[in-house]
Amino acid sequence: MKKLLTFALAAAMALSLAACGGDSKTPAGSNNNNTPASTSGSQTGGDASGLPEIEAGSCATPAVLTSVGQSADVEIVGTLCSKAGIEVTLDNDIKADELPADCKTLILAVGGSSKGLGAAGIDADQELARTEELLAKAKEQGVTVVALHTGGSARRGTLSDSFITPSFTSADIAVVVSEGDSDGLMSGILADNSTPSAYVEQVADCIATLQTLFGIA
Repeated sequence: MKKLLTFALAAAMALSLAACGGDSKTPAGSNNNNTPASTSGSQTGGDASGLPEIEAGSCATPAVLTSVGQSADVEIVGTLCSKAGIEVTLDNDIKADELPADCKTLILAVGGSSKGLGAAGIDADQELARTEELLAKAKEQGVTVVALHTGGSARRGTLSDSFITPSFTSADIAVVVSEGDSDGLMSGILADNSTPSAYVEQVADCIATLQTLFGIA
Protein backbone atom coordinates (compact mmCIF):
# COMPACT_ATOMS: atom_id res chain seq x y z
CA MET A 1 0.00 0.00 0.00
CA LYS A 2 3.00 2.21 -0.57
CA LYS A 3 3.15 5.05 -3.04
CA LEU A 4 5.18 8.17 -3.65
CA LEU A 5 3.06 11.29 -3.28
CA THR A 6 3.35 13.94 -5.97
CA PHE A 7 1.18 16.78 -7.20
CA ALA A 8 -0.75 14.16 -9.17
CA LEU A 9 -2.81 13.53 -6.04
CA ALA A 10 -6.39 14.68 -6.23
CA ALA A 11 -5.73 17.83 -4.27
CA ALA A 12 -8.95 19.62 -4.99
CA MET A 13 -11.11 16.68 -3.94
CA ALA A 14 -9.14 15.96 -0.78
CA LEU A 15 -9.06 19.56 0.37
CA SER A 16 -12.78 19.80 -0.28
CA LEU A 17 -13.30 16.83 2.01
CA ALA A 18 -11.04 18.42 4.60
CA ALA A 19 -12.92 21.68 4.55
CA CYS A 20 -16.16 19.97 5.53
CA GLY A 21 -14.47 17.62 8.01
CA GLY A 22 -15.63 14.64 5.98
CA ASP A 23 -14.20 11.29 5.05
CA SER A 24 -14.72 9.35 1.85
CA LYS A 25 -15.21 6.32 4.09
CA THR A 26 -16.95 8.03 7.00
CA PRO A 27 -19.39 10.87 6.34
CA ALA A 28 -19.10 13.86 8.64
CA GLY A 29 -21.45 13.49 11.53
CA SER A 30 -21.53 9.69 11.21
CA ASN A 31 -18.38 8.57 12.94
CA ASN A 32 -18.77 4.80 12.97
CA ASN A 33 -18.16 4.16 16.67
CA ASN A 34 -16.73 7.64 17.19
CA THR A 35 -19.12 8.69 19.92
CA PRO A 36 -19.02 12.48 20.28
CA ALA A 37 -16.23 13.76 22.49
CA SER A 38 -17.26 15.79 25.51
CA THR A 39 -16.66 19.51 25.09
CA SER A 40 -16.66 22.44 27.45
CA GLY A 41 -19.51 24.76 26.61
CA SER A 42 -17.46 27.93 26.17
CA GLN A 43 -14.74 26.48 23.95
CA THR A 44 -14.97 26.39 20.18
CA GLY A 45 -11.48 25.06 19.57
CA GLY A 46 -8.16 24.29 21.17
CA ASP A 47 -5.08 26.43 20.86
CA ALA A 48 -1.35 26.29 21.39
CA SER A 49 -1.22 28.97 24.10
CA GLY A 50 1.66 28.17 26.41
CA LEU A 51 3.00 25.40 24.15
CA PRO A 52 6.47 25.65 22.61
CA GLU A 53 6.42 27.00 19.08
CA ILE A 54 7.53 24.83 16.19
CA GLU A 55 10.99 25.56 14.83
CA ALA A 56 11.72 26.19 11.16
CA GLY A 57 13.65 23.36 9.55
CA SER A 58 13.08 20.92 12.39
CA CYS A 59 12.03 18.14 9.99
CA ALA A 60 13.81 16.58 7.04
CA THR A 61 13.30 14.05 4.29
CA PRO A 62 13.18 11.15 3.60
CA ALA A 63 9.73 11.22 5.21
CA VAL A 64 7.12 8.52 5.65
CA LEU A 65 3.41 9.27 6.06
CA THR A 66 1.11 6.73 7.66
CA SER A 67 -2.40 6.57 9.01
CA VAL A 68 -3.13 5.98 12.66
CA GLY A 69 -6.73 4.83 12.70
CA GLN A 70 -7.12 4.14 8.95
CA SER A 71 -9.29 7.17 8.17
CA ALA A 72 -9.29 9.03 4.85
CA ASP A 73 -7.48 11.87 6.63
CA VAL A 74 -4.20 10.30 5.56
CA GLU A 75 -5.00 11.16 1.93
CA ILE A 76 -5.78 14.73 2.95
CA VAL A 77 -2.47 15.02 4.82
CA GLY A 78 -0.73 13.54 1.80
CA THR A 79 -2.23 16.22 -0.41
CA LEU A 80 -1.19 18.91 2.06
CA CYS A 81 2.38 17.61 1.96
CA SER A 82 2.32 17.56 -1.82
CA LYS A 83 1.03 21.13 -2.03
CA ALA A 84 3.70 22.16 0.47
CA GLY A 85 6.37 20.71 -1.82
CA ILE A 86 7.31 17.90 0.56
CA GLU A 87 7.96 14.48 -0.96
CA VAL A 88 6.72 11.73 1.30
CA THR A 89 6.20 8.01 0.97
CA LEU A 90 2.66 7.04 1.94
CA ASP A 91 2.19 3.66 3.58
CA ASN A 92 -1.11 3.32 5.43
CA ASP A 93 -0.13 0.21 7.34
CA ILE A 94 3.65 0.33 7.60
CA LYS A 95 5.01 -2.00 10.27
CA ALA A 96 7.87 -1.25 12.64
CA ASP A 97 10.28 -3.54 10.80
CA GLU A 98 9.44 -1.80 7.51
CA LEU A 99 10.47 1.68 8.63
CA PRO A 100 13.38 2.62 6.34
CA ALA A 101 16.75 3.00 8.00
CA ASP A 102 17.21 6.38 6.31
CA CYS A 103 13.82 7.77 7.38
CA LYS A 104 14.19 11.18 9.03
CA THR A 105 10.54 12.09 9.67
CA LEU A 106 7.48 9.96 10.40
CA ILE A 107 4.20 11.83 9.82
CA LEU A 108 1.09 10.47 11.51
CA ALA A 109 -2.36 11.30 10.15
CA VAL A 110 -4.41 10.58 13.26
CA GLY A 111 -8.11 9.74 13.13
CA GLY A 112 -10.11 6.55 13.50
CA SER A 113 -12.55 5.10 10.98
CA SER A 114 -14.28 1.79 11.62
CA LYS A 115 -14.91 1.45 7.89
CA GLY A 116 -11.26 2.12 7.16
CA LEU A 117 -10.16 -0.44 9.72
CA GLY A 118 -12.55 -2.96 8.22
CA ALA A 119 -11.25 -2.29 4.72
CA ALA A 120 -7.71 -2.86 6.00
CA GLY A 121 -8.81 -6.15 7.56
CA ILE A 122 -7.82 -5.16 11.10
CA ASP A 123 -9.48 -4.05 14.31
CA ALA A 124 -8.70 -1.13 16.61
CA ASP A 125 -6.51 -3.21 18.92
CA GLN A 126 -4.37 -4.40 16.02
CA GLU A 127 -4.01 -0.84 14.75
CA LEU A 128 -2.99 0.35 18.22
CA ALA A 129 -0.41 -2.44 18.48
CA ARG A 130 1.03 -1.51 15.06
CA THR A 131 1.16 2.14 16.08
CA GLU A 132 2.91 1.51 19.38
CA GLU A 133 5.50 -0.76 17.76
CA LEU A 134 6.08 1.74 14.95
CA LEU A 135 6.53 4.63 17.40
CA ALA A 136 8.99 2.59 19.44
CA LYS A 137 10.98 1.82 16.29
CA ALA A 138 10.96 5.49 15.27
CA LYS A 139 12.30 6.47 18.68
CA GLU A 140 15.00 3.79 18.44
CA GLN A 141 16.10 5.13 15.04
CA GLY A 142 16.00 8.78 16.11
CA VAL A 143 13.20 9.60 13.68
CA THR A 144 11.26 12.84 14.25
CA VAL A 145 7.55 12.04 14.77
CA VAL A 146 4.99 14.62 13.63
CA ALA A 147 1.36 14.02 14.63
CA LEU A 148 -1.38 15.77 12.66
CA HIS A 149 -5.08 15.93 13.53
CA THR A 150 -6.88 17.54 10.62
CA GLY A 151 -10.35 16.01 10.86
CA GLY A 152 -11.89 18.45 13.33
CA SER A 153 -14.73 17.39 15.61
CA ALA A 154 -15.91 14.84 13.05
CA ARG A 155 -12.72 12.90 13.77
CA ARG A 156 -13.15 12.76 17.53
CA GLY A 157 -14.83 10.29 19.84
CA THR A 158 -14.04 7.01 21.53
CA LEU A 159 -12.42 5.38 18.50
CA SER A 160 -10.31 8.32 17.35
CA ASP A 161 -9.35 9.31 20.88
CA SER A 162 -7.85 5.86 21.43
CA PHE A 163 -5.42 6.66 18.60
CA ILE A 164 -4.88 10.30 19.53
CA THR A 165 -3.52 9.52 22.99
CA PRO A 166 -0.51 7.34 22.02
CA SER A 167 0.23 9.35 18.88
CA PHE A 168 0.33 12.74 20.56
CA THR A 169 2.08 11.37 23.65
CA SER A 170 4.94 10.11 21.47
CA ALA A 171 5.02 13.02 19.02
CA ASP A 172 8.02 15.32 18.81
CA ILE A 173 5.90 17.91 16.97
CA ALA A 174 2.13 18.35 16.58
CA VAL A 175 -0.15 20.16 14.15
CA VAL A 176 -3.83 20.45 15.02
CA VAL A 177 -6.87 22.02 13.37
CA SER A 178 -8.11 23.77 16.49
CA GLU A 179 -11.81 23.00 16.07
CA GLY A 180 -11.05 19.35 16.72
CA ASP A 181 -9.62 19.98 20.19
CA SER A 182 -12.46 21.81 21.92
CA ASP A 183 -12.10 19.60 25.01
CA GLY A 184 -8.34 20.18 25.24
CA LEU A 185 -7.40 16.49 25.02
CA MET A 186 -4.55 17.10 22.61
CA SER A 187 -3.34 20.38 24.09
CA GLY A 188 -3.28 18.74 27.53
CA ILE A 189 -1.07 15.90 26.29
CA LEU A 190 1.17 18.32 24.43
CA ALA A 191 1.50 20.63 27.44
CA ASP A 192 2.46 17.72 29.68
CA ASN A 193 5.29 16.86 27.28
CA SER A 194 6.23 20.43 26.28
CA THR A 195 5.77 19.39 22.66
CA PRO A 196 6.35 22.07 19.99
CA SER A 197 2.96 22.57 18.38
CA ALA A 198 0.98 24.60 15.88
CA TYR A 199 -2.79 25.07 16.05
CA VAL A 200 -4.38 26.28 12.83
CA GLU A 201 -7.89 27.44 11.99
CA GLN A 202 -8.29 25.78 8.58
CA VAL A 203 -6.97 22.56 7.08
CA ALA A 204 -5.31 24.49 4.26
CA ASP A 205 -3.31 26.44 6.86
CA CYS A 206 -1.35 23.24 7.49
CA ILE A 207 0.47 23.79 4.20
CA ALA A 208 2.41 26.80 5.47
CA THR A 209 3.07 25.03 8.78
CA LEU A 210 4.50 22.01 7.00
CA GLN A 211 6.68 24.26 4.86
CA THR A 212 8.04 25.86 8.02
CA LEU A 213 8.74 22.49 9.58
CA PHE A 214 10.66 21.30 6.52
CA GLY A 215 12.43 24.59 5.95
CA ILE A 216 10.76 25.39 2.66
CA ALA A 217 10.76 29.11 1.89
